[in-house]
Amino acid sequence: MPTSQFQRIPVFEHQSLKVGDTYDKIIFTAKHHEALEKFHGKGVPYFNLIHKGVKFNEFVGVLQVGNLIIEVLPKADRYRKKDQWRKILIGMLKAVGAFDIKAPTSSALSLKSNFILDLYFELFIKEVEYLLHKGLIKKYRKTEGNSTALKGALHFGKHLQKNLVHQERFFVKYTTYDQQHLIHQIIYKTLKLIQQINSNAQLNSKLGALSLNFPEMPDFNVAEATFEKIVFNRKNKGYQNAIEIARLLLLNYHPDVSKGQKDVLSLMFDMNKLWEKFIYVSLRKYGRGHLWVKEQSSKKFWHSESGRNSTMRPDILVSTIKKHPEEKVKHFILDTKWKNLGGSVPSPDHLRQLYVYHQYFNAQKVALVYPGKSTVCSGKYYETSGVNLSDKECSVLSIEPDETMITWQRTIADELILEWMEIKLDQVV
Repeated sequence: MPTSQFQRIPVFEHQSLKVGDTYDKIIFTAKHHEALEKFHGKGVPYFNLIHKGVKFNEFVGVLQVGNLIIEVLPKADRYRKKDQWRKILIGMLKAVGAFDIKAPTSSALSLKSNFILDLYFELFIKEVEYLLHKGLIKKYRKTEGNSTALKGALHFGKHLQKNLVHQERFFVKYTTYDQQHLIHQIIYKTLKLIQQINSNAQLNSKLGALSLNFPEMPDFNVAEATFEKIVFNRKNKGYQNAIEIARLLLLNYHPDVSKGQKDVLSLMFDMNKLWEKFIYVSLRKYGRGHLWVKEQSSKKFWHSESGRNSTMRPDILVSTIKKHPEEKVKHFILDTKWKNLGGSVPSPDHLRQLYVYHQYFNAQKVALVYPGKSTVCSGKYYETSGVNLSDKECSVLSIEPDETMITWQRTIADELILEWMEIKLDQVV
């Protein structure tokens, strides 16, 4: 599909998109809605169907429907524009390692558009260029078929069946040592997919060059089990990054076999999980040497007669590191929520959940962490009598998003570590 035919519509999470809606003269058509309706039937959680339209959920990223690219962006305030939120989203994804490709060729991304899909395409191209430069590996594979020369072993039964009137042929089984194997088949299929759905003119020449230089491979059907067959070792370890991107693209591409105009590629991220991971990596990075930070730390709290246990699992457990024998370790619990409270009170369920964490993890403090204008609102739980306040404290922390990731991550460390946790760091690494 020519690049010029692709169109983009940016929307925000929880926003609705209806048939006939336009953005910069680009129309969301009934055919686009029909494709998403069919895609939704596969059980995807990215959006809900509404009358002649869809309403997006807490997932952000890219949905490519035929020639239309729907970009779903996060939103935690009313005054930032789509370009700013796009920059924030890509920065968060980079910070948590969504673009963490370790080959030396991918140290810098050259694309100026900074669309998520384009960045993954460029990463894959850089990885394949690196593999071609390094030299593609070969493997042994078993081959059988008719040949005019007797090589390998004669498959006598099939030889009689197929060559009864062609005595000049031999149906043989033999071993070939070449570049045609599963890993290269996956890479070649991914290259062809990117050529088909790429909307960035800057990548066209690179894709064309790769298609000429990469050996042609037979087509095949790809499933999750296909990737499970691959075992990485010292010889093929350099392919791991390319295969991971190929897995992401191929398994999230849903072709429309009947018409071909309603293919859907989904590259979506749960914003709640991304926010949790972003807070976690920020504390790990800027609290290094002073804090022990662990995500999804579980603890048993109920045991049934049948022998099964139930566990509780806060988002982030932060503990101080003992530097002196007499020093007491302090524990802090953080539960992250991607939602702008706008000055309202957290739900009672969330506050009850934090109360249990406070008790079972013997925490110094617990807090709910939201995006929004930077504020700290602390409160205390009542004692079981319901009359007097206890010493158990639960805070609501809002952290202002920032387009500059280093500044934002340092702010998170300052507001959570230095202020709320009241931990004096010798230095912020």
